[in-house]
Amino acid sequence: MMTSLVMADAFQRLSLALAIGILVGIERGWQEREAAPGKRVAGIRTYGLSSFLGGFCGFLQPIAGPILPTAIFIFFCITILVFSRMQALREGDYSATGAIAAITVFALGFGAVVADMTTTAASAVTITALLAAREPLHGFLRKLTWLELRAALILLTMTVVILPILPNEAVDPWQMINPFELWMLTIFVGAVSFVGYVMIRLTDARAGLLLTGACGGIVSSTALTLSFARQSKQTPVLSRLLAAGAMMAGAVSLSRVLLICGVIAPAVLEELAVLLGPAAAALAIGGGLAGLSPGSGDNPDFSPKNPLEVIVVLRFALLLAAVTIVTRAALEFFGTQSLAVVAFITGLGDLDAITLSIAKLPNLPADAAAHAIAVAAFANLLAKTGLAAIAGSLGYAVRLAIVSGIAVLAGLAGSFMT
Repeated sequence: MMTSLVMADAFQRLSLALAIGILVGIERGWQEREAAPGKRVAGIRTYGLSSFLGGFCGFLQPIAGPILPTAIFIFFCITILVFSRMQALREGDYSATGAIAAITVFALGFGAVVADMTTTAASAVTITALLAAREPLHGFLRKLTWLELRAALILLTMTVVILPILPNEAVDPWQMINPFELWMLTIFVGAVSFVGYVMIRLTDARAGLLLTGACGGIVSSTALTLSFARQSKQTPVLSRLLAAGAMMAGAVSLSRVLLICGVIAPAVLEELAVLLGPAAAALAIGGGLAGLSPGSGDNPDFSPKNPLEVIVVLRFALLLAAVTIVTRAALEFFGTQSLAVVAFITGLGDLDAITLSIAKLPNLPADAAAHAIAVAAFANLLAKTGLAAIAGSLGYAVRLAIVSGIAVLAGLAGSFMT
């Protein structure tokens, strides 16, 4: 009985090793499907045999020791490199991806026998997906600018270098400012904004007005609303489409607030979802109806500033610190009743800072925090409507004001449910 179980396990593991090679071989074969037979170093059969050979080496190791499997692996690597070299000289193509993939497949086949099968299978799928993403990744690199690369490096520096050395305790006499938490929240907001910025850079306006509005809402819904307002003034015929994009930006902005609370204060999210969920849905539906209805197919341009510029990051960190001090001081001296006023005033200018500050307030009931954040969110909608009226065309401002008003009413209706 025990022998049968051992044989069954060995069969399963060797089958997984073979399947890994076939999976990678299918992807590699598809990439080089235009090549004539016999002109490729490796295809489905070669990758399948490579992974099976790796699995068989793993099967032999407990029996023959490590020397024989190591010798086979070295011979395999030399063979692959020699044939890759011959192909490179013949075709003038010096890509090492095929050779590295073959060696990786051998190692995964070995791992299928000696390591955890689930982890090995997941690794194989991940590697295959990476190989298949050649064109999107190359297209991304072609579009990537030095400013965006620098922004990514700034984000990594903020996370890996600066964050670990900051004290994780309050450093002011009033016990209000924790540098570690403050910087971590700054990183989180910056990372979310940077994702939206990259999405806009990858898709441009050609991907559609609603997608542009949604991506702009991840970066800065206020900046997008103002940018679209100015364009509606210059091109009134696009007012409906521009207003639709601004509505989508508002919906994403409210959803972003829910995301932030879900990460840092799940208890607040439970209360806040009833308030902001209906408002976000109203904005999304309004934007969808306005953007997808028949009309001009032109798409406006929106070019946001990089959210991870050093000055932008430091300014937000300072703003977050200031808002944190103000909200905690208001709570200390005037009680929870003052939070609505502070939230309204702060929300007119920046929604992220007040959301982070209130959500992290100690000893504040979740329902009070949720109502204060909702006040800030609705104040932010009011501010954007004001910007639309000042800088935009009449059609743009009226459409945005009507849907924003409906969103606020939907949120207020949700408040009666809490």
